[in-house]
Amino acid sequence: MYAVKEIFYSIQGEGFHSGRPAVFCRFSGCNLWSGKEEDRQSARCSFCDTDFTGTDGAQGGIYPSSFALAKIISGAWPGGREKSVRPFVVLTGGEPLLQLDAALVSDLHKEGFEIAVETNGTIAAPEGIDWICVSPKAGADLMQASGDELKLVYPQAGADPADYAGLDFRHFFLQPMDGPSLGEAIRQTLDYVLAHPLWRISLQLHKILNVR
Repeated sequence: MYAVKEIFYSIQGEGFHSGRPAVFCRFSGCNLWSGKEEDRQSARCSFCDTDFTGTDGAQGGIYPSSFALAKIISGAWPGGREKSVRPFVVLTGGEPLLQLDAALVSDLHKEGFEIAVETNGTIAAPEGIDWICVSPKAGADLMQASGDELKLVYPQAGADPADYAGLDFRHFFLQPMDGPSLGEAIRQTLDYVLAHPLWRISLQLHKILNVR
């Protein structure tokens, strides 16, 4: 069974695939924060900006099988598919690797999807995922230390970009930490990227455009 907060169609707002249309499947639950405000300050990921608790979002629910969930995700992609465009799904959370398994990867591929996952990296990913994006959190051990994209929220106390620059990823992004000090975070991120050109800036395009 899979506990899903919501499923929706929008654009990818962050990182390498920013601006690309995608179906998002947001799984419920995380291993670095309960999602409850009273636990935020003691959480490993106290700056999280996402509601991943419960199953009450659009198309949310408890799905009994990978087949059932893959069919719902497939139905969220626009009809009249263009043959030259492969459907794209982003599995996110919370922490999707608490639930994502080989059966769901297989059934999504059967539906024709290219599969991306956004994870905190504390759990090893199953085989077959087409795009792995790891967003490390300070103080959390990385079990998934390779992939396609590393996206570090910055500045993050205890998470120096230099500590991740040698890992086995194809692309490295710094994303300014949202919140009351966003302007200063953007300035610091720009300064760091200009001084360390391995890194690129990831801005949250969906927030700029005010879309989901």
